[in-house]
Amino acid sequence: MLETSSRLLRLLALLQSRRYWPGQELADRLEVTPRTVRRDVDRLRGLGYPVDSSSGLAGGYQLAAGSNLPPLLLDDDEALAVSLGLRLATVGTVAGVEDAALRALAKLEQVMPARLRTRVRGLHAAVTPLAMAGPRVPHERLDVLATACRALERVRFGYADHAGKTSEREVEPHALVSTGSRWYLLAWDGSRADWRTFRVDRIDGERSTAVRFLPRPVPGGDAAAYVSRAITVEPYPAKAEIVLHAPLQAMRERIPPSIGSLRRLDASRCVLEVGGHRHEVIAYHVALLGVAFEVRDPPELREHVTVLAERLAAAVGQTVVGCVTPVT
Repeated sequence: MLETSSRLLRLLALLQSRRYWPGQELADRLEVTPRTVRRDVDRLRGLGYPVDSSSGLAGGYQLAAGSNLPPLLLDDDEALAVSLGLRLATVGTVAGVEDAALRALAKLEQVMPARLRTRVRGLHAAVTPLAMAGPRVPHERLDVLATACRALERVRFGYADHAGKTSEREVEPHALVSTGSRWYLLAWDGSRADWRTFRVDRIDGERSTAVRFLPRPVPGGDAAAYVSRAITVEPYPAKAEIVLHAPLQAMRERIPPSIGSLRRLDASRCVLEVGGHRHEVIAYHVALLGVAFEVRDPPELREHVTVLAERLAAAVGQTVVGCVTPVT
């Protein structure tokens, strides 16, 4: 049974690799008789794969368009989502997957019903993706790190910090987080006895050590939120916590996780944690959000917001009194 299943997968891969296969050539490739090929094709049809066949000396097989997309049995919307994702992968931040994404897209379209293929091609004709800004990461590196996260195995690599200083690190990887423009590895660094966030494009020579570890709870229980705060707050000398008088979802549409860390306060408010080189700059940017806000911390930011409010009020002949109320 295992041998038969393996042969069915090989047969399916061959049928997907080109449009038409003579029966004898398939038999030669699979090292079986033409009769076995016919039985295997019938098995594929039983699983839902639309395989057309022709008889005679020039007879053969081809994977035809069908009503479903086996083996995942995607519906139309799911197929459109996968197709669009594959298209965007050709200009994404993961290097080395462009050709594979195009091949997968071609195979997916090959087994689509005509009506769905028309929709997909119309979508692709209308969409012109721009290449993602940010450093590209080799897909092999992501594969090694993702495998180590899943297998709970320590990984060793060289790492260059923001100043270009290199060091050898051995860590316990827990999660890969993408901001859209950059990839980050969240890991426990035993030599620092603390959690660390590594930019994947600065990692080099990554390799698994085959040494297993027990998983640790990520602070806050959310790897993405932890990485967001690590890259938007912690590296900066000026830090701030601000209550925004707007729902969390509305602010997430305005403030990406690569800019600031957001969390829900109640149905109509959320808290923004953000960092910057100067509190004055933070005051300007928060004012530009166009929503009411209150400064929770630090006092220096309250002072800068007060100065900004007085400056703007003076420009229109107004006076501001007690414009900033600390949040308790």
